[in-house]
Amino acid sequence: MKRRVLYITGVISSIVTALLSIFGFLATNRLMFLKLKDSNFILEREIISKRFDEHWYEKVRKDDMWIESPNGYLLKAVFLKPLETAKTVIICHGVTENKINSMKYARLFERLGFNSVIYDHRRHGDSGGKTTSFGYYEKIDLQVIVRAVRERIGKRALLGIHGESMGAATTILYAGTFKDEANFHIVDCPFSDFSEQILHILRKNTPIRSSMALRIANVFLKMRDGYTLNLVSPREVVRNITKPVLFIHSLEDDFILPYMTVELYEAKLGDKMLILFNKGAHAKSFNDNPVQYEKTVQEFLGRFGFRD
Repeated sequence: MKRRVLYITGVISSIVTALLSIFGFLATNRLMFLKLKDSNFILEREIISKRFDEHWYEKVRKDDMWIESPNGYLLKAVFLKPLETAKTVIICHGVTENKINSMKYARLFERLGFNSVIYDHRRHGDSGGKTTSFGYYEKIDLQVIVRAVRERIGKRALLGIHGESMGAATTILYAGTFKDEANFHIVDCPFSDFSEQILHILRKNTPIRSSMALRIANVFLKMRDGYTLNLVSPREVVRNITKPVLFIHSLEDDFILPYMTVELYEAKLGDKMLILFNKGAHAKSFNDNPVQYEKTVQEFLGRFGFRD
């Protein structure tokens, strides 16, 4: 009887282990290889919405840049130089998007007197890289982008970073982790902690309610991609940022909840500014409030001495 109980216990343990392994593998696959939007879809969407002017892009002065990542691949960037100025903003797109989605912000900053650099995150657009890490490896890529741009515009030139969604989280992780070579940051709808963000998505879209799923995913993520979810936490580093930061979110956003941006704003020390738009789904604050969005950025730049 005892031998039979041990046998049954062993079988059950093996089944549980197998199921957990399958779950861990599938969950990390979903994160690491998140399905990206088709490049043609993004281009057509931005053209139809008149956020991307093909004629302007063909005529504008620009340089293609291929920048080597310390993570072992090349990053594709485009330095847009419509103006005779060294003032520049680096623009970081969100997950599943590419640099074409950043063009609307490039035109905004052009109107405010800045040139811009748009680029593709790892595994997005024309850049290399096998996995998406939601800011963990992307922050290292942003660091080399900043260095490359600094070399071009000079140490004294005004340099800002604008990030949207994952790009916003990446901006905070960069500025709060490394020596910050930018003068200001604008972060639009960042998550404050990736573990909490994943749990929110799971509870919203699946029957899973327990954080046990995250612990299982962390084990496999560490083995497969070298990091864990808790290491992707802008909340843990935002206090280290000494440069002015403009925090942006829309109250209608139910993907990354607005409280996360408020939490980051409250934790940030020193110069900062917060705007919460009433209208706009996730990463749609500019699309739905273009005039007010631009005025807010203009006010931020003026308040902290970044306007002539």
